[in-house]
Amino acid sequence: MVETVLQSCVRGKALTKAEALALSGVRGEELAVLLAAASELRDRHKGKTITFSPKVFVPLTNLCRDFCGYCTFRKAPQQPGAKTMTLDEVLRVARQGELLGCAEVLFSLGDKPEAIYPEMRGFLEQMGFRRTLDYLYEACRTVLQETGLLPHSNPGLMGRGDLARLKEVNVSLGLMLENISERLLLPSGPHFDAPDKRPSYRLRTIEEAGKLRIPFTTGILVGIGERWEERIDSLFAIRDLHRRYGHIQEVIVQNFRPKPEIPMRDHPEPSLEEMLKTIALARLILGGEMNIQAPPNLTPESYPLYLHAGINDWGGISPLTPDYINPEASWPALTSLKQKTAGAGFELKARLPVYPEFIFQAEKFLPSSLLPYLERLCGPDGLLKSEISPVPVAAENLKSQIG
Repeated sequence: MVETVLQSCVRGKALTKAEALALSGVRGEELAVLLAAASELRDRHKGKTITFSPKVFVPLTNLCRDFCGYCTFRKAPQQPGAKTMTLDEVLRVARQGELLGCAEVLFSLGDKPEAIYPEMRGFLEQMGFRRTLDYLYEACRTVLQETGLLPHSNPGLMGRGDLARLKEVNVSLGLMLENISERLLLPSGPHFDAPDKRPSYRLRTIEEAGKLRIPFTTGILVGIGERWEERIDSLFAIRDLHRRYGHIQEVIVQNFRPKPEIPMRDHPEPSLEEMLKTIALARLILGGEMNIQAPPNLTPESYPLYLHAGINDWGGISPLTPDYINPEASWPALTSLKQKTAGAGFELKARLPVYPEFIFQAEKFLPSSLLPYLERLCGPDGLLKSEISPVPVAAENLKSQIG
């Protein structure tokens, strides 16, 4: 039964929820067959190229009104490390990244901190803004005009007006669905004290982005207490939105990692087998054309195995800035990433923060005002121009400058 279902998927048949749930229970030889089918489906559509985005990570503010059980990024104003960056600080990081061959400025920030923190409202007022999303727009506009790097922002929930405005200064936007289960909002759940993690709100943001034809990144967070059925339902929800609007450029399958300072510090992280199975099911559910990535820094010893489960992208890799969401997890060195990707039979290539298939449909998905910035960095294959692509360099001097 397993091989019959999988071969039908490889030939183009859409996987059903019942089939996906049955496949979530495979082990041993059947798991190997599942991974092989997902890899074959990826190869048929993506070939032997694995991409990544050379980026700088800019945590515009780590103040946030949500209190997720797994998060170390968010801070309250009085906590050590609480920080909202000035535009000068943003530009300094972006310019240093440009020297290292980066193309993407990833803006990550807390969700609506001005709603609960007068300190954030005061900062915004001093800068001439009312909301954090207004300040984000200005930061993106400044980076775009003064460095030529391409912003990609993950600011949390966004309404239609903010999505439309941010589209003018971002080549893509993102919001992790994480999981569709309302159960995770219950007391003792990871999203109990996180009003912006209600699945219906996040699905609405992703859908509005689809209506506005914004190239969009989303994904699931694996191992936060969800059941297999909820994980699969989340992937099908993403598939349904993409089928309706065609705007989801990338789906991330990200593993939870316990940390000593979080409420979920004693919660077990997903096993490697669980991650491989989830990635393979994501490939089979979402199809061969979807870009699927898993962060290599969160499984540093085993990440090459993800290539045998159906991914075709490593996500953003920075030669300069840490992963501020998982600061304990260093990015792999580009030389090592390239070697391990080649060792699995693939070629590593640098991409832009918007994927080639959306660049080739620029008239549908991208504002004309952004095209000159894209053309400066984009090669004929829709990836980062080879003469701009990052090379392994020592970035320690620049790292010391940004602290």
